[in-house]
Amino acid sequence: MTQPAPVLPGSTIGVLGGGQLGRMLALSARRAGYRVHVLSDVAGSSGAQVADHTVVASYDDAAAVAAFAAQVDVVTLEFENISSPALAAAAHNAPVRPGVLALHVSQNRQREKEFLEANGFQHAPFVTLQGPADERAVAMPAFPFVAKSAGFGYDGKGQVVARGPEDLARVAALLESGPIVVEEFVELAAELSVVGARSLAGAVALYQPLLNRHVGGILDTTVLSAAPNEPPMEGLAWPRLTAEALAATAELLELLEVVGVACVEFFVTTAGALLVNEIAPRPHNSGHLTIEACLTSQFEQQWRAVCGLPLGSTRAHSSAAMTNLLGELWLGGEPRWEKALARPGASLHLYGKQGPRPGRKMGHITAVGPTAAAAERTALAARADLDHSDAV
Repeated sequence: MTQPAPVLPGSTIGVLGGGQLGRMLALSARRAGYRVHVLSDVAGSSGAQVADHTVVASYDDAAAVAAFAAQVDVVTLEFENISSPALAAAAHNAPVRPGVLALHVSQNRQREKEFLEANGFQHAPFVTLQGPADERAVAMPAFPFVAKSAGFGYDGKGQVVARGPEDLARVAALLESGPIVVEEFVELAAELSVVGARSLAGAVALYQPLLNRHVGGILDTTVLSAAPNEPPMEGLAWPRLTAEALAATAELLELLEVVGVACVEFFVTTAGALLVNEIAPRPHNSGHLTIEACLTSQFEQQWRAVCGLPLGSTRAHSSAAMTNLLGELWLGGEPRWEKALARPGASLHLYGKQGPRPGRKMGHITAVGPTAAAAERTALAARADLDHSDAV
């Protein structure tokens, strides 16, 4: 089968979504000579600030999305909660990548879990409840368990950890808003992610597995070891986990017919099992450190893939760590940027968001170092430097 002609530099990439992922994609693509158009549901978004052109419209407005696609050469996205009718309308006017299948599966937890189960991937045991009446008819897991809204959840939103009967009212409230997936609570030793890309020709390129630490359901810190024999965390069977995670990610990219970048999140249980948690068919928060640490960043990899160009090398030339900057850091005033940036190896990324608030991702700091542990110490120390609480 003949492959479509590549979308070459000088062409226009359309990005559905105006957040920080779209911003970093636009910055990378413009460096290579592409024009970037962004469709966002808010004016002045992070992505819009660096785009050549912005359309403000609802992601459910099929006519607006189709008109947007007619003005660009290829369409990609920075988050997966785009309505299926809107994507179908866009596909009439321009190629839409990563593709309909990957989006259909990943934007709904029930479909995602059923897809994993049907294809033999290990995952946390689950049941799905369609509405309040199901609560009495379905055998619920024993406490503790985790209830998650089937659609439109991220960063811990739309989730309830039920540790006892006192939490059932919160589960019922979640169920009132739509179907939920109820998972057995998994005792975790670690959380990993693998960012990878698949080209239009079917080539796959994977980054080394990343170790993630979450706080309050939001990714806090990601660590990458550039040395395969140096695990980013002691006590893990790293060679086995790395091999299993890379193999599972490659298989998922193929099965989902991804064209672009995707991330697979994994749980590592205290018994050492590797479970697939979620799939994101786009660049991922944990992959931000690839900008400083790898020969090709996840954002360059995305525009290479969706434009039908060869994928870049994923080799890490440095160990690195990334830590998120949430709105809480602004509560005492403007963070102390000059102090954090005085640390060798630390790089600052701000997303241009107005109105910091608790839990809102405002930026991140990446640090590179000779080892993963050294990079993590630098990143965390640089973030601590921003805080005014210890100022005299």
